[in-house]
Amino acid sequence: MILKRKHSKSFFLIVALLALGWLVLTLYVEQEGSKRSLELGSTSNGKMALAVYDPDPFYNLDQQLCEAFARSLVDQGWKVNVSTVAAANHLKDNSFDLYVLCANTYNWSPDWAIANYIKTTAPIEQRKVVAITVGAGSTERSQREFETLIRSKGAILIDSRSFWLWRPNDEALLQESNVILALNLVKNWAEEISIGFNKYDSQ
Repeated sequence: MILKRKHSKSFFLIVALLALGWLVLTLYVEQEGSKRSLELGSTSNGKMALAVYDPDPFYNLDQQLCEAFARSLVDQGWKVNVSTVAAANHLKDNSFDLYVLCANTYNWSPDWAIANYIKTTAPIEQRKVVAITVGAGSTERSQREFETLIRSKGAILIDSRSFWLWRPNDEALLQESNVILALNLVKNWAEEISIGFNKYDSQ
């Protein structure tokens, strides 16, 4: 009986420590990151875009994807501002034709920083938005929540895709680097968005 009680106490202690560790990790990854922005391109075609993400403290796939999307738009003649949430919160110029919003997935949901930015600051009502959801693997629930949040602000969500750090981004190319695959997919996607951009005016 005494032995059973000891095992029970040990079990609950382990569970409590795991829960505490998970809470500490969640609070760490969910805190808003540093203020940083990058200006790319010029307005040779008159179009401007803003790409916003909150930097993941461990992997910078979010930053890489936003910058790849931006550089692909630049190749199409756009001017693009790539900003972290901390920087985007203080932007005074909001005359962007397109908003590219990137969410990291934590606990199967979009990260708090980008969610709060959309809820409180992002001027996306009746603006065209592209949503990028990033995760280690499973992002379906997070992507749905992200899309719902964007639409709830009256934005025109023209496309939404998810990209993974560990789960294959293309089942046909398992030998390729998963990150490189994601970057190539994003570049092609951005080009498609740019080429067909005017058709979204009728939506």
